[in-house]
Amino acid sequence: MKFFIARSSSRPIAIWLLIGVGMIMIQVMLGGITRLTGSGLSITEWKPILGTLPPTDDASWQAAFEKYKQIGQYKQINFTYTLEDFKFIYFWEWLHRNWARLLGVVFLIPFIVFLIQKRFRRDMILPMVILFILGALQGAIGWIMVQSGLNQNDVYVSHIRLAGHFIGALVLLCYALWFALKLLVPSAEWVINRSFRNFTIAILVVYTLQLIYGAFMAGLKAAVAAPTWPTINGKWLPAIDTGNLTGDLITVQFIHRGLAYLITLLVLIWWVKARQIVSSAYFSKTRALPLVVVVMQVALGVLTVLYSSDRNILLWLGAAHQFTAMILLMLWIWMIFLLRSKSFLRLS
Repeated sequence: MKFFIARSSSRPIAIWLLIGVGMIMIQVMLGGITRLTGSGLSITEWKPILGTLPPTDDASWQAAFEKYKQIGQYKQINFTYTLEDFKFIYFWEWLHRNWARLLGVVFLIPFIVFLIQKRFRRDMILPMVILFILGALQGAIGWIMVQSGLNQNDVYVSHIRLAGHFIGALVLLCYALWFALKLLVPSAEWVINRSFRNFTIAILVVYTLQLIYGAFMAGLKAAVAAPTWPTINGKWLPAIDTGNLTGDLITVQFIHRGLAYLITLLVLIWWVKARQIVSSAYFSKTRALPLVVVVMQVALGVLTVLYSSDRNILLWLGAAHQFTAMILLMLWIWMIFLLRSKSFLRLS
């Protein structure tokens, strides 16, 4: 089969990938809501096909509830739950899983159609395979994470596993976005500046660490340990457990806050330097966006901490905080895509 096509024919593929990017963002948001509502362990079985439909009658609902009653989360913290309470948490986990199934269908069916239409170039095949592998791995990691919490001792899944699942989803998001940008953005819009590109990549590395600690914050429910700002429970420099940088609540929150301030400063410096670059219309029109979004992100983070004891407000603030985190990540991928070094340009 011949996969070679004209570049203009790649636009439907790029649109398909961008739809996937939007759906992945929604999936990550649903994952965050699932975590904030404590819904992740409500469905105790993994049924890829039969699990598409929720319980349809009172008997099946009661049976699902009885299975949930056997795990530690119910016995230790949710033992007062009624069937209606259970239906609420079941809904969010069911929606999270079903959106993942829908995402798989949205990626698979157009892929088959484009393959039949011979729209793919030969150099697209390997990235497509990697894209599907990343998607399948996310599903597997998600179930492994849930299964690890289905026991008598744990009331939530490990925050380390949660961070892995979260970062894996973001890798999939960025990979699909990068793939789409390769099909849409002309090389004439590239900015050739090696040192500034390296600086941008360095900020992304720091931001990735911040995203990991954001997942730790969510997994440990660390915000409630210090629902104050600008100090941490009245202290500018709280006692830090250097031997437990990923599990101590105050330590995790201190690091998460510190990284937020550092990233804001780095993005401000980046913006000042970026204003000196005038070689790309795409870059010039979007270079201020990371600074705007990072300020929004910090503001939402502060509000999330301050209102962490109110579950209803926390749900929406936490979701908004996560959404802006993804927007900032994608903006940074966009900037790295536009910024190129001369050696990279020759290789591409």
